[in-house]
Amino acid sequence: MRLSTKGRYAVMAMADLARRQDEAEGRAVALAEIAARQQISLSYLEQLFARLRRKGLVVSARGPGGGYRLAREACDTAIADIVLAVDEPLRATRCGISKMGGKTGAKGCMAGGAQCLTHDLWEEMGRQIHGYLASVSIADVLNGKLKEKSAAREMAAA
Repeated sequence: MRLSTKGRYAVMAMADLARRQDEAEGRAVALAEIAARQQISLSYLEQLFARLRRKGLVVSARGPGGGYRLAREACDTAIADIVLAVDEPLRATRCGISKMGGKTGAKGCMAGGAQCLTHDLWEEMGRQIHGYLASVSIADVLNGKLKEKSAAREMAAA
């Protein structure tokens, strides 16, 4: 499974926004500042933040001192929400989704719509990745909690 630049850049920008917003006591952060710090094209960030705003993850402020703020606390903003907001699929299979007769179902990647032998493996891997990204918040990323979460998962599995 490959996460494209859309998902990676959106997460990078949202983490930057959360950090700067905290440092500036809630002040809106300009996209130009984020673009410069993260070395991401401003026009690309504008497209990503339009999607993030539509999904309710950020709010915008116009005028002098304008920019963006997180719509909710960093600890309440999951990485999976960000990735999905920018239309990044969290699927590991090459199978598509078909709509036939009002029903939605998996369309296999093989001739005639059959699923490949390893479909279930990749489907479960995609669910695991989504579950992991849903369990990690922006605050976890900023506070370096990922190693702690990983260690806790390993202890629980043992």
